[in-house]
This record gives sequence, C-alpha cells and structure tokens, in this order.
Amino acid sequence: MNEVTKIYETKHRQGWFRSEKRSVSAVKSLSLNIVPGEIVGLLGLNGAGKTTTIRMLSTLLEPTSGNIEVDGMAMTKNRQVIQQKVNMIAGGERMLYWRLTGRENLQYFGKLYGMSTSHIERESNRLLEEVGLTEAADQPVEQYSKGMKQRLQIARGLINDPQYLFLDEPTLGLDAPIARQLRSTVRKLASDSGKGILLTSHYLQEVEELCDRVYVLNRGELLLCDKPEHIVRQVAGSQTAHLDVTGWSESLRPKLLKHLRTLIHPAELIKAEAEGVIALRTDEPHRISVMTPSADRMITELLPWTTEHGLSITGFATEKPTLEDAIILLSEGRVS
Repeated sequence: MNEVTKIYETKHRQGWFRSEKRSVSAVKSLSLNIVPGEIVGLLGLNGAGKTTTIRMLSTLLEPTSGNIEVDGMAMTKNRQVIQQKVNMIAGGERMLYWRLTGRENLQYFGKLYGMSTSHIERESNRLLEEVGLTEAADQPVEQYSKGMKQRLQIARGLINDPQYLFLDEPTLGLDAPIARQLRSTVRKLASDSGKGILLTSHYLQEVEELCDRVYVLNRGELLLCDKPEHIVRQVAGSQTAHLDVTGWSESLRPKLLKHLRTLIHPAELIKAEAEGVIALRTDEPHRISVMTPSADRMITELLPWTTEHGLSITGFATEKPTLEDAIILLSEGRVS
C-alpha cells in the first residue's frame, strides 16, 4: 500500500434538531510492503489504525486516498482477483457460524471464493486434519472450545490457499500451549508455503519472536519500520552486562576502562562513562555493569579479563530491553 489514508465521517448531535459532521483520520498516508515468505508486524496503541489497515488490505474497506496493490495489481480495478489471493484470521470467536459444523463452515466460505464442490471437500479434509479437528468436523461450532474455534479460524483463513494472510490478534484469549502451536503454524506458513503474513498482536513477545519487520503506528501515522531488534536498540537503548566478582580493587578501574575501549566503539564508551552506565556496586561481591550493544558478547569478553586480574566470579547476568519496553517508551512520548 502506498500513501493510503482512511477518513471516517461521523455525526455528532447538536441539540434536538441539528447534527455536526466530523472527520476522523484512522490511517494517514501509510505506506506498507509485505514480501512473500515474510512475517510483518503491525503495532501501536488502541486506535492506532491497525484493524482499519488490515480491513483495507483485505478488500473489506475502501481507502479514502492512496493506492493498494497486490502483486502489481491495483485493488480498485482487480478486487475480485485480489480477493482470491488474500484472507484474514481474527482473534476471539468472530468470523465463524456457530450453528454450522466445522466442515459446513469451510464449505460455506469455500463457496464464497468460487471453489468447486470437489475442491472444497478436498481442501476441507486436508485443513481439518492439519488443525486437528477431523474428529470434531461434524459437530456444531457452538460445542467447540475456544482453542478449537481458533483452530477452525485458521482452517477458514486458509481455505482459498491465500498468498497473503492477515492475522488480527490471532492468539487473543488462547491458552499458552494453543498459542504456541498457532505461532508454529504461522512460522511454517511463511517459511514452508511462502505466504506473506501481516500480524497484529498485543502480545509483543509474540511479535518479537515471529516478525522479520515491524511497522509501528501512532494515531494512524507511521512512526518506525525496522527489524524488532533494531527498534529495541534504537528506542529502548543498549543491553547491560552484569558481572559479580570478589577481590575488586579500585586500582583496577582504569585497567577495566582501558580494556573496555578495545571492546566498545569509542563514541559509545564516552557516552557510557558520561551517563554512568559503566558502574560498580560497592558492597561485596562487587558488580561490574556495562552498557553494550551485545550483553552476551560482553560477558564472554570480560570473563578472561577478570580471571587474568585475580578476580573470582560469583555470578553474571544480562539485562536486555524488549520490544514491549520500546513500544511503551514510544507511547509515552519519551523518545525524541
């Protein structure tokens, strides 16, 4: 999608006989790209425009302005063709007919995509087996557990074998084992089947685990687009390596700083010293704390140095900011 904007017109009552029209921009000049075989995250606070974006990509909403293309085809001129290439899976218990059986749900949605009866039967059997619902295929969906309904949602979203799959909070309300299984399925769909996947989720660890790139929205506008680890580093700062030692002497401080200069870029070291992030805890055991782009590598580099200088290591740990930390900082406006 290129420079896409979506404006909603709302009416606000002014007294008994008058109403005032107001415009609300849900998405503002958003450009977004999904590559086949890639999992892309779409993050932001509530009201950031995530669901509106997915609905536009799914052909369910018309953008107010801008262009949406799928494999070089403009959505305005090729809507029906594009509908065969995309599908959407929503979290919770939406987008299913509870009084129909699991199999009947897949048959219904297959018909909407213009699939033949034999093709629907073949794909339904395959997908029901794939999501572990073969034995429950002919039970009404209202008898399904929450996890079973979500697995059926996955089958429904794959009935037309889409090239692009849009996942809107797919693990919402799921137990941990079921959510883990769903993440595994999503990963395989991208890596094995080459599907382009767009994922929104409030579970930021899930996004960090799955996504190759992440778009961060705020009030419909794009704030950042990068790999999750790059966003964390850019927004939430570096990692911190902690090393607990006994036998520390203040005479070792200049030697430690000299050693660190060989491990950290000079500009980063100067900033680190100025901000006090190369710190020593004075009680026994002493704790050496160093801010660094890679805490694991720093621990590995410091271990031989401490041994060489007669220090006994009693423990070590790494402190790493997460994508959640970065999103909170962005939402609080604490990042310039």
